[in-house]
Amino acid sequence: MPELPEVETVRRGLAPVFVGARLLRVEQRRANLRFPFPADFSARLMGRMVTALRRRAKYLIADLDHGEALVMHLGMSGSFRIEDGGDENIPGLFHNSRGKDAAHDHVVFILSSGKRVIYNDPRRFGFMLLVKQDLLAAHPLFRDVGIEPLGDALTGATLARLFAGKKAPLKAALLDQRLLAGLGNIYVSEALYRAALSPRRAAGSLARKNGTPTPRADLLAKAIRAVLEEAIEAGGSSLRDHRQANGELGYFQHNFRVYDRAGAPCPRPGCGGTIKRIVQSGRASFYCATCQK
Repeated sequence: MPELPEVETVRRGLAPVFVGARLLRVEQRRANLRFPFPADFSARLMGRMVTALRRRAKYLIADLDHGEALVMHLGMSGSFRIEDGGDENIPGLFHNSRGKDAAHDHVVFILSSGKRVIYNDPRRFGFMLLVKQDLLAAHPLFRDVGIEPLGDALTGATLARLFAGKKAPLKAALLDQRLLAGLGNIYVSEALYRAALSPRRAAGSLARKNGTPTPRADLLAKAIRAVLEEAIEAGGSSLRDHRQANGELGYFQHNFRVYDRAGAPCPRPGCGGTIKRIVQSGRASFYCATCQK
């Protein structure tokens, strides 16, 4: 399933096409994806202008000029294809070739610019909802979602406050969407490596008894931001089915230092350790037991 950098690259690829365009027609080609489409889905979108395209956690949110928002989730295999005359591209980056089989083209947005944006989803684990913009924060998808890990909100002090008193492993705490929004398995493994922290470490160890952050908390906050920003700059990781809006494959996976590298030598200079794979709460964790403490 795409993680935050992949969803952000899709947003950046779609925004120039969607924002400011009017939806002349929307073709809904099946009754449901993971969930049924909203009632009168196509009719409620027809004629509406997209005023903004933003991301919250792993969701894309298109604000419409009549006060509703189109909420979109890519699921495991969803992608958008932009068609402009004879040209086409797919925003996002994915490892495997992205499907263009019309049998999996489930939603088609015909825009006032003459372009078409097509949502393709072979596994149909994605979904689309329509929610009033002023009710988004209270919607079940968003009301318990934590802070965004990009930008100035994520600091060592923030991590100390979120994790204080928690005995859960640091990996599990970082994946808790109620605390931090959008972090996934890949980038948590990479950030923990950069901060030289074990995924087994108790999350509460990043806070002192008085609640202030330890130096490790500051290192981890910086590592999380750095790895996400690098992945976004690289266009997202090309794993499984993720592909960016222009159809190009991403290359951040070539910069993975520990993820999916079990048995490889630790790349940290002078370490001499070996990357290990363990399973935590059903998810694979990759780390170096020698330098990550």
